[in-house]
Amino acid sequence: MRIQLMKMLEERKEEMIQIRRYLHEHPELSFKEEKTAQYIVDFYKGKDVEIQTNIGNGYGIVVTIKGGKPGKTIALRADFDALPILEETDLPFKSETEGVMHACGHDGHTAYLLVLADCLIQLKDALPGTIKIIHQHAEEVPPGGAKSIVESGVLDDVENIFGIHLLPINPAGYVGYHSGYSFAGRSFFKLEIQGTGGHGSSPHLANDSIVAGAHFVTAIQTVVSRRLNPFDMGVITIGSFDGKGTFNVIKDKVVLEGDIRYMTPEVQKIIESEVHRIAKGVEVEFGVQCELSYTSDYPPLYNDPEMTELVKESLEKANEPEIQHVSEYPMMSPSDDFAYYLTKISGCYFYIGCTPKGVEKPYFNHHPKFDIDEDALIVAAKSVGTIVCSYYGLE
Repeated sequence: MRIQLMKMLEERKEEMIQIRRYLHEHPELSFKEEKTAQYIVDFYKGKDVEIQTNIGNGYGIVVTIKGGKPGKTIALRADFDALPILEETDLPFKSETEGVMHACGHDGHTAYLLVLADCLIQLKDALPGTIKIIHQHAEEVPPGGAKSIVESGVLDDVENIFGIHLLPINPAGYVGYHSGYSFAGRSFFKLEIQGTGGHGSSPHLANDSIVAGAHFVTAIQTVVSRRLNPFDMGVITIGSFDGKGTFNVIKDKVVLEGDIRYMTPEVQKIIESEVHRIAKGVEVEFGVQCELSYTSDYPPLYNDPEMTELVKESLEKANEPEIQHVSEYPMMSPSDDFAYYLTKISGCYFYIGCTPKGVEKPYFNHHPKFDIDEDALIVAAKSVGTIVCSYYGLE
């Protein structure tokens, strides 16, 4: 079956590319992917599968492929939302929607999985089990779509799950994996500091919120350097400091927003506690009022060691010309809501190189000039297809 599946994928490589280009031209933002979802549903119409739509808190889709023989149930996932970015590429199929772009590769994720799923549907009589294809909405915007799909119960019978992400770290042909904690968890906060405004000439009659905010920015940097174990990963970024006013007026209120990344739940708890402690300290030290809202959304992504070993061994033995290098990648600080699936279902989320040909310094995901080598699509399809066959012993 594996040989047959690989041949079918090869014959449909151009179709993957055309699907990716169509989706790239017609991006939709998280929780607004109505037309994209309909495009996906239309692709499956008339095929011998069960299609569930509007799963979770948006346009989530789950397609169930029931094999001809009883066996385990696994899931494969691809996300399909885009980003609020004005595209700056010169692609002939660049976004037709002003200010919205597939700048993270989700168009490629969806394209490869649609074709792979269709091939698996055609071969399903030989499958000793069930495969659930998850087309997921809203990966980019908290609370994301994954958590709600898990909570819906449609995956309660799934024993293992797999997914990929296109990353321009290596050229097409490279596949990366990492066992254990692999992607960072993410939190964000908003801090409003209320002081007392006044004239710049008389600071003693006011209570400067900018000074208090500046102290918070400085103090928060000590959390990673002085509160975390040096061997633990943590990142705190103040991405917004809204204190615009007039040069001779003491600002009465400022608003700060920050992004936090961590690789373990233990570090998450330490950082959250410290942010609250420092905010309270600013209140006392500067006599201001601090209103802090702190939200933890995507947890750290944990790849099951056994499933990761399955991925590694399957791809190393694949002997497919498109899969040229299989290697271990380091832990990475981006976040992905695939982590929610892995909190309930053991599985592996791995990486497909997609650096455009001839490019030495590619633009990374979320950049307005982000692009992929479309040869990565067949690499993704063959990699995940190989893993499915290995999982079910269909060599």
